[in-house]
Amino acid sequence: MGATGCGKSKLSIDLATHFFPSMEVINSDKIQVYNGLDITTNKISMTERCGIHHHLLGEFKPTESHPEFSPSDFRSAGDFRINEIVNRGKIPFIVGGSNSFIYALLVKRFDSGFDIFESLNPVINELRYQCCFIWVDAIAPVLNQYLDKRVDEMLDSEMFEELKEYFEKEGFSDSSSDGIRKAIGVPEFEKYFKGKISYEEAAMEIKENTRVLAERQVKKIMRLREGGWNIQRVDATATLTAKMGSEKLAGGENQARKIWEEQVLEPSAKIVKQFLLE
Repeated sequence: MGATGCGKSKLSIDLATHFFPSMEVINSDKIQVYNGLDITTNKISMTERCGIHHHLLGEFKPTESHPEFSPSDFRSAGDFRINEIVNRGKIPFIVGGSNSFIYALLVKRFDSGFDIFESLNPVINELRYQCCFIWVDAIAPVLNQYLDKRVDEMLDSEMFEELKEYFEKEGFSDSSSDGIRKAIGVPEFEKYFKGKISYEEAAMEIKENTRVLAERQVKKIMRLREGGWNIQRVDATATLTAKMGSEKLAGGENQARKIWEEQVLEPSAKIVKQFLLE
């Protein structure tokens, strides 16, 4: 679990390749579940997956009768994939920042009629599975700086071209956007392609909306934690700081990797090993 940009996907791959080779990943990002816009939605690439099997990542294609993949859909699909993975003797890792999806999947009694994070109702802490929660976190000023840098890197990695091609094929939305059109980057650049804002303004809006998303994600995790979920925090602040400075220093990448392993990967592996032993 964790805010966007903190390293959840990287941690899952490192845990699988270094410690838990029988692990398979179930994506719990409600935007990355949709097919398409891989750069804009920041899906982990096939190369980065290192051969680790990923489920519900880019699999859903909206239709007129089923335009959106809901928390209830994730509860059903996630449950099916968990059983499938366990029956093959593997370990399911749920990885993603959509806490509404995680909540829907795990609680024993799920009511799709209201959003627990928008209501005053108590958090349900009776879960359908034995779970080990790891929260990859970083202090807000550092995370925000890193997120701004990541947006610039995504735009430099053909995100603009991807969105241009998307709008040429799919056209512009009506007033109510759903599905992948909710992805940060889509509404901002739709305004740009309509001539309403400049490229620089679109990029700034993406950065601002990404920072707001990260803040909301952290608040939801805190809500679950305060509601009784045993969520263990690992701090990726030093790693993000090192990554941002790695390009300026000789051996910077190696130093960032060393900090990541010592402060995020190894503590996380210890948490998971202890959970599996129990």
